[in-house]
Amino acid sequence: MTWDPTTIALALAALPALNGLVNLFLLRAPDGPAPAGTLVSILIPARDEAANIGACLEAALAQQGVDIEVVVMDDGSTDGTPDIVTAIAARDARVRLVTAPPLPEGWSGKMHACAQLGTAARGTHLLFIDADVRLAPGAAAGLAGHAVRHGLGLVSAVPRQRIETIGEGLTVPIINLLLLGYLPGGGRAFTRLPGFAAGCGQMMMVARDAYAATGGHGAVRTTLHDGLKLTRLLRMRGWRTEMVAGADLAACRMYRGFGESWRGFLKNAREGMATPLGLPVWTVVLAGAHLWPFALLPAGAAWLALALVFALRAAVTLRSGEPLWTIVLHPAAVVVALAIQWTALARVLTGRKEGWKGRSYAAPEPS
Repeated sequence: MTWDPTTIALALAALPALNGLVNLFLLRAPDGPAPAGTLVSILIPARDEAANIGACLEAALAQQGVDIEVVVMDDGSTDGTPDIVTAIAARDARVRLVTAPPLPEGWSGKMHACAQLGTAARGTHLLFIDADVRLAPGAAAGLAGHAVRHGLGLVSAVPRQRIETIGEGLTVPIINLLLLGYLPGGGRAFTRLPGFAAGCGQMMMVARDAYAATGGHGAVRTTLHDGLKLTRLLRMRGWRTEMVAGADLAACRMYRGFGESWRGFLKNAREGMATPLGLPVWTVVLAGAHLWPFALLPAGAAWLALALVFALRAAVTLRSGEPLWTIVLHPAAVVVALAIQWTALARVLTGRKEGWKGRSYAAPEPS
């Protein structure tokens, strides 16, 4: 085989297509039911979430097939978040509102709130969700049952992402594309290596014994990316973790518009691909597969490479329940994703901090 530019581009496109095909086959919905005696603590950190918290709580309280409690951590909200929670708690004793103490030095805000929630929880299983997540009625039972049946310390899923603007369509779909196209095993439990771990901070269930034994969020207190760091920690301590299909478990509108999406992904990039050694490699891998073939047209191998990457994107979009119109934005979405990563790396190297909800964070020290 002659390794000319079109052949290299085709190889770079075939790699995620084949890996994605395997991962889509392996990806499964959680299998329950939850065993008797299970109590799921649905734990929600909330900082200025008045627009979200009411609907989030109503969906959480509609859970079926398992006993639940719902604990909301008000983390210094300046809007009506605690008032909304208090009103719902007055009519449903399963809801509790707790208030976060002042943020200690060396903690990120969400990790501190989640650690406090873990302490306040009474359940056998701790289901951490973001306030913009809307759980389906069987989500808590399904995740708990799956965790018990398969002996998992942690089980997580990416909710179906509600994408309502072009700016969101240029950013949010990259999550599932990277998870299914580029992570061997897609976060399934048989890939026991910590480097192959995956989780989504929007929806993660942790068995209480695993959480206590590993130190939970307190052990990853500096991170902004608990979906990655907490799952790796559990695997390093000998616990099994797994990603399951999430489109039928919950829905989430992660960000609103391009500006909010850019800032949100920018803060997480600092702990993902945006490293001096990793990002050049990722740039070659992503641009070589998803962008370079356009420059090589009309070569037959370039057309085949584009067919593979668009087929992958379409399959991931269908499986994850994302809008079909986002598929046509795919090349631009890859450009935006790489721009976010390089911007994040530049900010790390120049000592810039990232802000989120009124707090600023320096890049965490490498582990």
